[in-house]
Amino acid sequence: MADHESTIEARLSKQDYLRPSPAFVGQANVSDPTVYDRFDDFPDGFEEYAELLDWNEHWDEVFDGSNPPFFEWFKGGTLNACYNCVDRHLDERSNQAAFIWEAEDGTKRTLTYRDLYREVNKMAASLRDVGVEEDDVVTLHLPMVPALPITMLACARIGAPHSVVFGGFSASALAQRVDDADSDVIVTIDGYYRRGDFLHHKEKADTAVKEADTDIDTVLVWERHEGELHPEADIEEGHDVLVSELLADNERARVEPVSRDAEDILFLMYTSGTTGQPKGAQHRTGGYLSYVAGTSKYVLDIEPEDTYWCAADIGWITGHSYIVYGPLALGT
Repeated sequence: MADHESTIEARLSKQDYLRPSPAFVGQANVSDPTVYDRFDDFPDGFEEYAELLDWNEHWDEVFDGSNPPFFEWFKGGTLNACYNCVDRHLDERSNQAAFIWEAEDGTKRTLTYRDLYREVNKMAASLRDVGVEEDDVVTLHLPMVPALPITMLACARIGAPHSVVFGGFSASALAQRVDDADSDVIVTIDGYYRRGDFLHHKEKADTAVKEADTDIDTVLVWERHEGELHPEADIEEGHDVLVSELLADNERARVEPVSRDAEDILFLMYTSGTTGQPKGAQHRTGGYLSYVAGTSKYVLDIEPEDTYWCAADIGWITGHSYIVYGPLALGT
């Protein structure tokens, strides 16, 4: 050991706050410091978030906290989440990219708002064709492919809450969540690429159907390569339905968005279950969509013209909020 004293020189310093330049502040969505005062006015300040959306009927009351913890936001208001994320952007952004998807195998696909409108309408009509009605919970077990947000928005369009189960979860986890939600429709895919391999995904749904106590009426199967069902994906006639066949029958479908009460469920998102049984958290249409639109604009500072990327998986709440609903509500 050296007998001379050693010293450590600190070259880093802690800075609790970074003050942006005036030029940066000037171009941001939030450039007025009174925003803090506006949102200190609870709950009325949060009307500013709700006003980013199009409502069919205006709310009567911003917030009802009379029955905690069952708080209610924008009582009396009605709207449709899919309309706010897709339809209302068509006049100004029809040819603007809504989603840019680049897959592991090199596949690339860009969906404009016009494309998204068409695909969502076709899927919404397809869901109705297999008997999905308003308030029916549809379980989605899909990886990060365009089929996932398309199906989510199609569910929202017809007022059917979706329950997205992370694509990497097992058949048992899928069955558990199907039972808890009393969901009788599963939407899956034949397979997908991960780390260079093609993973056979539908077999998880097949096993979940056998394990679940719920009588699952229909399994809708997307194809990773459109029109080319992977040979290892078994299709049980009368139970499994290829989405591509339904979409072909609904090529020109136009489905009117169902007006939903602000407190109607938009989707279920299950907790991870690390400390017990997974619990399905209900995310309500008006309060949730207002919040993710507002935070996308004021916190993430995104504009409709931006190309925006989020590292989350849509199977979790960050992906729901900041890949699908928040950015699309702003037309980004």
